[in-house]
Formats: sequence, structure tokens, C-alpha cells
Amino acid sequence: MSTTANKTTDHGEIKPWVEKRGGRPASAPGSGGKDDAGVLRIDFPGAGDEDLDHLDWDTFFEKFEEAQLAFLYQDKTADGKLSRFNRFVSRDED
Repeated sequence: MSTTANKTTDHGEIKPWVEKRGGRPASAPGSGGKDDAGVLRIDFPGAGDEDLDHLDWDTFFEKFEEAQLAFLYQDKTADGKLSRFNRFVSRDED
């Protein structure tokens, strides 16, 4: 079973991946300003993360595009379970 990470900038690929795993778009608290969404995160129920500021998808993707990010993610774990591994990376990163 492959545990390779995939990289995408496709909003139509990111949103379903997140929602299938019960996640919500968010930003780290205190990392943004008045008109800045801050550091983007995906909030999964029961993940134990600090209180994140939830964003609507439009705001999330606006920030995603402004920061020229790509979404690195894994579909399945090594044992075949649904993976929640994800990371935001620069689009220039290989």
C-alpha cells in the first residue's frame, strides 16, 4: 500500500478531501490581522489542536491563493486507513 503524499492547488480536490475526514478550514489564532486570515490549518474533530479560528471556504481559498500555497496530503495510511496527514507548502517547493 502506497503512503505517498500528493500535492495539489485544485480547490475542487482539497475541499472534498478535508470534508470526507470531518475537517474544517481554519487559521491559527493570533496569526492574522484585520484583513488577513493568518496561518492556514485544517481543524479535525478530536485532534487536540489549540482553539482555531474557523473560516468559510471562500475566505480560506482567498488566503490560500494570496500566499501561493499548495496542499500536500495523503489519502491512506500505511495500514490502509483514511489518512488526515496534510501540510501547506509553497507552490515552488518540490
